[in-house]
Amino acid sequence: MTTPAITGHGVFTPELSISNDELVVAFNAYADLWNAENAQAIDAGEVAAMDHSSADFIFSASGIERRFVMDKDGVLDPTRMYPRLPARPDEAPGIMAEMALDACRKALEMAGRKGEDIDLVICAASNHERAYPAIAIEIQQLLGAGGFAFDMNVACSSATFGIQAASDMIRAGSARRALVVNPEICSGHLEWRDRDCHFIFGDVCTAVVIEPAAEARGDHWLIRSTRCATQFSNNIRNNNGFLRRTHDQMDDRRDMQFMQNGRKVFKEVLPMVSAHILGHISDEGWQADELKRLWLHQANKTMNDFIGKKVLGRVPEEGEQPNILQDYANTSSAGSIIAFSKHSSDMAPGDKGVICSFGAGYSVGSVLVERA
Repeated sequence: MTTPAITGHGVFTPELSISNDELVVAFNAYADLWNAENAQAIDAGEVAAMDHSSADFIFSASGIERRFVMDKDGVLDPTRMYPRLPARPDEAPGIMAEMALDACRKALEMAGRKGEDIDLVICAASNHERAYPAIAIEIQQLLGAGGFAFDMNVACSSATFGIQAASDMIRAGSARRALVVNPEICSGHLEWRDRDCHFIFGDVCTAVVIEPAAEARGDHWLIRSTRCATQFSNNIRNNNGFLRRTHDQMDDRRDMQFMQNGRKVFKEVLPMVSAHILGHISDEGWQADELKRLWLHQANKTMNDFIGKKVLGRVPEEGEQPNILQDYANTSSAGSIIAFSKHSSDMAPGDKGVICSFGAGYSVGSVLVERA
């Protein structure tokens, strides 16, 4: 049977970033404006005043220090608090496809491949800038790839679900060589005016090339097994899903943006993810002490620390469970792939690891890989 492998990976990082200090200045200015506009209702006890945020609060709650964004000025404008990402003409490349090209080209270069070598493109992301035509088909055209392409959305687990789909197609022979690409413009869907979540997300794009291991042209990672699971929950939700909004929608958009019940998510998702990983490695005959590395979804440092300890049966040592959260923030489906891309080159042939993402749905996907 054909063994699929990850033969290339790439990360597109936007040029602009927002530090916690910068974000707090903008948010607190917005809070002051809101409190002034609602002073009468606040004084009457009808509504509560909006509290200020702080850099210490953000880091303590999440482990995040900054985040990269496609637009900075709009987010930091206290009278706006969302990015300026104007709609592009239909004949111009979309913003997600533009991000994807950079990450895909890096992944292709590492794999020693060109766009025309690809016959499957999966654009797996938590939000898409339009319903159709598929972003993946646009990426396919821009790369000069053949075959077919489609979009996939399983929220923060989209990347691992995409890797499973591509791997299965390569095993079955319905595709020869795939690109799974994850352009995440989370800044367009975050409610930057909500103190409980205004710091969570950042923008980025990742890509991996997957092909038969026997055809790899350089260092590669054998995909030994994949596993996905879902369980419905309303505790993480986004009712909008698209980047484009009209001006009339902006003042009353809260129920259309990212929302979560953080305490319930923490309580319910962590046992689900830990059990999923442990069950997956056990069924494949792997032992926890064989795992050289865990590349986990980058949502919250405390969550990752909990999962790492549960899976390994001890506190992870330095480097065993790398975090990129402090620099990138939560980048939805791309987070675990960023961690893999930036913290895998030091591993030796035979070393084993788990790529795992989890999030809304609930959803969880795990990929067992071995350095060839």
